Amino acid sequence: MKLTVVGLGPGASLDLTGHARRALEECDMIVGYTAYIDLIKDEFSHKEMGSTGMRREEARCRWAVEEALKGKSVAVVCSGDSGVYGMAALVYEVAQDYDPIEIEVVAGITAACGGAAVLGAPLTHDFAVISLSDLLTPWDLIETRLDCAARGDFSVALYNPSSKSRPDYLKRACDILLRTKSGDTVCGIVRNIGREGQEGTVMTLSELRDTQVDMFTTVFIGNRSTVNLNGKMVTPRGYLQRGT
Repeated sequence: MKLTVVGLGPGASLDLTGHARRALEECDMIVGYTAYIDLIKDEFSHKEMGSTGMRREEARCRWAVEEALKGKSVAVVCSGDSGVYGMAALVYEVAQDYDPIEIEVVAGITAACGGAAVLGAPLTHDFAVISLSDLLTPWDLIETRLDCAARGDFSVALYNPSSKSRPDYLKRACDILLRTKSGDTVCGIVRNIGREGQEGTVMTLSELRDTQVDMFTTVFIGNRSTVNLNGKMVTPRGYLQRGT
């Protein structure tokens, strides 16, 4: 009995790593959030599948553990990387309530990396990844993390930048960053990473503040060295700048 937590990448299909694809081919059952199951159900239609809706994460993981304890090889799938805002940690936590089972975590391409490739090379130097969702993290802590990232001159990738219940959170985040960063800081957004309708746009931080985004968008804020090179967002590592 084995439970594998698999990162599908931002769009599944072409974004699946070889390791992830092999894990899905070898398992008996695939469990995941309904939207993620929909991404792979055609390719893996021969597998037993189970899905739950949003905010049913604990129930989903318990279901997967209990099926594994019955002797099945179960894969819990996540969008992006299984350990970056994914189910890996929750699977380990939930599994403590049951008899021991083997757990393997299979990495995937997270939205920060997938979106960065669309924009150019915005994360070539040190960067931070911050979610603007306050469902599990208090806003005052998110604000502190944004402020610290700005003060440290990190490039930043923002997940969950907006939703129907949080329409102004990106604007609020930009206002925090603008306390330290210039309004001319190069930024970018990518929507539907790895999926149909993928699009990326480069802009300034001041322009980003008034840009409408949704939950399918990943936002990138550059550091003081980030530049717009022919429409691409590029953060130099420093090779040309160090001299000979």
